[in-house]
Amino acid sequence: MGLGDKIHNAAEKLHGKGLKVAGDADGNDRLKAEGKGHQIKADLKQAGEKVKDAFRRH
Repeated sequence: MGLGDKIHNAAEKLHGKGLKVAGDADGNDRLKAEGKGHQIKADLKQAGEKVKDAFRRH
């Protein structure tokens, strides 16, 4: 996984965390769900990159 991908995924996950916290503080379920979605999306991208890296090594 390239450094740019790592940074992008971390930024997306942090953005999602911020949305989720803001939704919790405001009681906004839509905002909480959107934040959780960003976090899951970033985690899936990171997992996919790790799988690609594993296949490249073999």
